[in-house]
Amino acid sequence: MKPSPFDYIRAASTLEALHGLAHAGDDARILAGGLSLVPMLNFRLVEPSVLIDISGIDDLDYIREDDGVVEIGASTRQSALERWDGIAGKLPLVHAAFPHIGHYQTRSRGTVCGSIAHSDPSSELPLCLATLGGEVVLRSAAGERRVAATEFQTGMLTTSKRDDELVAAVRFPVGEPGRGYAFVEMAQRRGDFAIVALAAAASADRIRLGVGGVADHPTVREWDALEGNALDDALNAFAWDLGGYDDVHASARYRRELVRRLGRKVIEEARSCRS
Repeated sequence: MKPSPFDYIRAASTLEALHGLAHAGDDARILAGGLSLVPMLNFRLVEPSVLIDISGIDDLDYIREDDGVVEIGASTRQSALERWDGIAGKLPLVHAAFPHIGHYQTRSRGTVCGSIAHSDPSSELPLCLATLGGEVVLRSAAGERRVAATEFQTGMLTTSKRDDELVAAVRFPVGEPGRGYAFVEMAQRRGDFAIVALAAAASADRIRLGVGGVADHPTVREWDALEGNALDDALNAFAWDLGGYDDVHASARYRRELVRRLGRKVIEEARSCRS
């Protein structure tokens, strides 16, 4: 199939993109990398009247570290973040997740903010953002607001972004001294969307675990430094709370079992990586 007809705006500035959104509202879609949007257009799962291309806006293409946060602009490619000199030291969880994110070719085209905006529950970057307690910067012609990742991702491919807003940037907290980070994923093949993905951050007295691919959005749970049976019980309760679903790739029961088994594995790995 081919897309329905639409008007195309190649925005030369953020202001032009925001004016386009303000004028078109829910009839507009933002194009950055296009890895998710273009297939949806071709299958007519979305039929916008206006497509606003922000891929050439230079002031949205940046990676900045400031006051304990790494901020990434809306047109920044995933490959640019992957190659960023500071990623291993400043964003160790994201660094651990990158080998699981698609393939080199897709990371060269896809944007960091586009993945967050698409909000697939099996996607790695939204899971990392939620686990780290990051933020999404939303901008419209009326102004700017910041939304916590756990409030931004509200359901399957659903966010709290308003129709006239642009995901202008995402903000990842930098790694904390004394805390270890780890990422593990089960997929049919390397580069496929995860059946279950887990991200962990562990300090001497706290555990934070995020799970993707089971509920309709990334879900995060935090505990004291549990050990032994207490940790197994907490993971079991978390798995049941997530529920899960059956599809052609895995059953809900299998997904819950992965949360239990891989949950312990990723937590132990994060503990072993504490600086």
